[in-house]
Amino acid sequence: MFINPFASEFMERALIGGSLVAIICAIAGTWVVIRGMAFLGEAIGHGMLPGVALATVLGFPVMIGAGISAVVMTGVLGAMQRKGKLSYDTSIGLVFVGMLSLGIIIVSHSRSFATDATSMLFGDILAVSTSDLTLLVVALLLSIAIATKFHRAFVASAFDIRIAQTLGLRPGLAQIMLVALVALAITASFRSVGTLLVIGMLLAPVVAAKVWVTRIPVIMVLAAVIGMLSVLGGLLISWYAQTAAGPSISCLAITFAGLSALARRMIVRNQDTHHKTSKDLSPQSESAK
Repeated sequence: MFINPFASEFMERALIGGSLVAIICAIAGTWVVIRGMAFLGEAIGHGMLPGVALATVLGFPVMIGAGISAVVMTGVLGAMQRKGKLSYDTSIGLVFVGMLSLGIIIVSHSRSFATDATSMLFGDILAVSTSDLTLLVVALLLSIAIATKFHRAFVASAFDIRIAQTLGLRPGLAQIMLVALVALAITASFRSVGTLLVIGMLLAPVVAAKVWVTRIPVIMVLAAVIGMLSVLGGLLISWYAQTAAGPSISCLAITFAGLSALARRMIVRNQDTHHKTSKDLSPQSESAK
């Protein structure tokens, strides 16, 4: 029953592409959660819209347009931080709104405005092509390379920038590469879940994994597994319930995060109750009575 949908080539490509996206998002999303960079991720996701819209209107590959747009937004944010007096969040907010508005203006010139806008905002994982899969593999390899090369710098900067400077880990470069890693993950995820829902794949599997484990590499691995399960389950829900695939995947990932938090809370509560009961029944308690 569960295998039948994936006999179709487009569903098979969607599963492979979604799984690659899940791994990429697990790598970048772990640092997004640890560093509290969710707003940046959301902003980059929406900031890709101009490039995506322009690529759609002109007939270019949308992932290339998304990548160019993400690079431009990252560069503008860096320039505003170096030369301006605005806070980082304020800079992100301004660039985010500007890029989103520009994207909507561009896509409004499309003859199929409603269809294109829906695809950009909510994704179309069922339309993933072989060339998209190739780009996702390249994005995954780049993500692994960046995460491995700058792991020590990311860890040190997350706790204390001064420590990173003392160790010669160049926290400034580490911050740039971390933003690049997030931009890469969001660009790769765009095709699957769109610019509005990308933050769900970036955060939810990591939040679910972080409930159970604490070591960063283990969080990444568990988050990747949860993300892939979300893709598999979301595609099956989409197939049998006739729902949109991207939102189904994101919704299931968030459900996993909620269930993980609830299960962990119940386990801790049961352990506390058991400990209290054992203490009440101990010989010392009996002698005290």
